[in-house]
Amino acid sequence: MVIVLGFFFMPLQVPIKWPRSRDEVWKANIPHNFLAKEKQDQNWMTEKGEKIIFPGGGTHFHYGAGKYIASLANMLNFSNDNLNNGGRIRTVLDVGCGVASFGAYLLSSDIIAMSVAPNDVHQNQIQFALERGIPAYLGVLGTKRLPYPSRSFELAHCSRCRIDWLQRDGILLLELDRLLRPGGYFAYSSPEAYAQDEEDLRIWREMSALVERMCWKIAAKQNQTVIWVKPMTNDCYMEREPGTQPPLCRSDDDPDAVYGVKMEACITPYSDQTQRTRGSGLAPWPSRLTSPPPRLTDFGHSIDMFEKDTEVWQRRIENYWNLLKPKIKADTLRNIMDMKANFGSFAAALKDKDVWVMNVVPEDGPNTLKLIYDRGLLGSVHNWCEAYSTYPRTYDLLHAWTVFSDMERKGCSGEDLLIEMDRMLRPTGFIIVRDKRPVVEFIKKHLTALHWEAVATADADSDSEQDDGEIVFVIQKKMWLATETLRDSE
Repeated sequence: MVIVLGFFFMPLQVPIKWPRSRDEVWKANIPHNFLAKEKQDQNWMTEKGEKIIFPGGGTHFHYGAGKYIASLANMLNFSNDNLNNGGRIRTVLDVGCGVASFGAYLLSSDIIAMSVAPNDVHQNQIQFALERGIPAYLGVLGTKRLPYPSRSFELAHCSRCRIDWLQRDGILLLELDRLLRPGGYFAYSSPEAYAQDEEDLRIWREMSALVERMCWKIAAKQNQTVIWVKPMTNDCYMEREPGTQPPLCRSDDDPDAVYGVKMEACITPYSDQTQRTRGSGLAPWPSRLTSPPPRLTDFGHSIDMFEKDTEVWQRRIENYWNLLKPKIKADTLRNIMDMKANFGSFAAALKDKDVWVMNVVPEDGPNTLKLIYDRGLLGSVHNWCEAYSTYPRTYDLLHAWTVFSDMERKGCSGEDLLIEMDRMLRPTGFIIVRDKRPVVEFIKKHLTALHWEAVATADADSDSEQDDGEIVFVIQKKMWLATETLRDSE
């Protein structure tokens, strides 16, 4: 099979390194100036020579995301105006995130946000976010569930995100309800919360009535921002009048099933276990990263198995870094994807690195993504027979542990997966393949066509029963121009 790559004729640049990338990126890497012109009065972003500058503003935080975040913490009476509330708020969902400045400025408080937005009239907001080195996912609240398990986030946020929360019996708010943990918050900054004209007042009244029936309470309200809090238990649901809408979801509904599952306009009640613990049972961050997740028992796994997995991946990461050491500096890597994440121990082992990891869980395996979110990490569900929902050139390192062997069992194309990985990988980025020797030999055959370069090959240490003769193969993507390939082919 001949691999054909899509050529980019723009003069691409190696992305600016984190943390500088939070505030500036190369314009050539994201050649979209519409958003800069459209939002210039709101301090989102500005063009300056060959760069795009991000002052940290947004539609409802013209004076900067940092001050806006502190104001949310102040509204909730959190100490020191710190939104992490002593490590109790760690994972956040930012819906309609713009260029993700909200998520960018949360990071200094040890809060990690999944910034979600569609490719709409504002053009490629998520591409800006990922270029800046901020966790983001190209998605939309529409007809299907977002690819996250129930009770994944401590806080959801929407700042003038142009979502009609009242449509279809409030189905979109009910999706947020599914995703919020017990006692989780929804921070909503929009003119409707201020209600200065009749239309805003109508929307506010209808939203207020809907969330009341959902048993949400107002935790704080100030100017154009309202923060609702989700109940800790099912008690309020049981006290509603018979026939109250929206109804509770059916008892056979799996709130953690997300791959291609349609949203329904119903309330997801808590499990008996959650009721007994009166909450999520999570340790504050950063302890929760290495604490056995409360939902570990859902899989029949022991605490000993979890701790052993954590130790195994700590050793593996040390080995990986030794192989990468000749090629990387302290700031070389920022956006990392673990293409088969299991418990999330690969990402947990990177806790001392200034990186973030998108943990991807296979759609046909154990739904361990809820363990990953319980650990205070981010991720999504995906089938690697298909393209991943991201823009080109958005990750610095891809980790593929037995992903190619899985594709072979499914009958999917290994060549297609190589091309998809090349699409996602930034110029000069790395791939770590941990798989069987025939898989590594297969990939080596396509290195030249892909403009990839072998960095290191090593036998995997026998540190787990799952190793089974695995090889570690490290690859780097070259920085190249389409003209070079066209010249070589003459």
